[in-house]
Amino acid sequence: MTKAPSERELFNICGPFHLQSVDWSEPNQWRSIIASLVQGVYVSERDRQQKRVDLDALAPIWWEIFDFELIQLLVDNDVESSIFGAIFQYQPHNNLNENGDIPPQSRPPKYVIAFRGCLMKSETKYKDIKKGLKFFLNRLTRDSRYQISLEYVQDIIAQVGHENVWLTGHSLGAAIALQIGKTMARQGRLVEAYLFNPPYPSAPFDMLTKERYKTRFRVVCSLATAVVSAVLKSTPDNNAQQYDPFMILSPWKPYLFVNQCDPFCCGYIGYFEHREYMEKKGFSGIERVAAKDTLVSIVSGACGKDGDAHHLIPTALLVTNSLPTKVEFKIAHGIHQWWAPGINLQSVTYEFGHIQGR
Repeated sequence: MTKAPSERELFNICGPFHLQSVDWSEPNQWRSIIASLVQGVYVSERDRQQKRVDLDALAPIWWEIFDFELIQLLVDNDVESSIFGAIFQYQPHNNLNENGDIPPQSRPPKYVIAFRGCLMKSETKYKDIKKGLKFFLNRLTRDSRYQISLEYVQDIIAQVGHENVWLTGHSLGAAIALQIGKTMARQGRLVEAYLFNPPYPSAPFDMLTKERYKTRFRVVCSLATAVVSAVLKSTPDNNAQQYDPFMILSPWKPYLFVNQCDPFCCGYIGYFEHREYMEKKGFSGIERVAAKDTLVSIVSGACGKDGDAHHLIPTALLVTNSLPTKVEFKIAHGIHQWWAPGINLQSVTYEFGHIQGR
């Protein structure tokens, strides 16, 4: 017998149905729409699990109401064939964006590739958690989801150009989208990326209540990372020294949507603030080394494995949901918060040695 759907799967109860019309130049609106597409991927997997098809399927409204068409579902290459992502094409009822009447900065994407995070249901939670552990162990690029996703993204970009493609994801899906975006950026293709609750694999210093403790812990971590990096990553190869896989990402600026009460992603707040703190205190030399790596990624690289810290980037537009009071984890880490009306957001653009408030 099919289980009754959760309210969180029903667009008419929990979706951004308050959007009566869509203005792609308005951040609150396109953020809500992109988050809705990610939720559509979650609900697509629940449709598969519950065998809801055709008119019983609950997922299509999450994208069709905003004039998106499902082009391709991305599925795991195993027996279960779990749905973890989707490719959407924007098919507006009017074609103003096709004839140039909309300014470039206000134009919607032609394609959006969206990835879900862990789905904590009995059918998927153990496999999803196992894949999440790969990220925390700096092994994301070895995972089949990343590899399948990268192939699809490369194919779409080859067909329509990177400027017509947006990447998005939530939680583990945001980590996949971030790593794909980094890979494309290193090839000179700066793909728009909108990442909701991207995981930051480190001790959640931002959950500490006393600011001085946060600062001390971060300074110690920076010093330790810089020392270990100097020992294990020193090389006589001048070409290796000239090529910096971290700094080459500087022109790429993904949007990171984080919640200060979410221990999985709030580390990004401290990461960028600490970079500015070390710069102001005159320790920029140490932080320019420490900000590129983690102890895990350094050791991994020294052992001949992937030495790229998948979650670290030089540039980002960090958007923080600053709640007046602490909320439970399900809300702080949930995708639904990002289309809530009246949400209190603060955004700051971070670059190495430069900060811009917005």
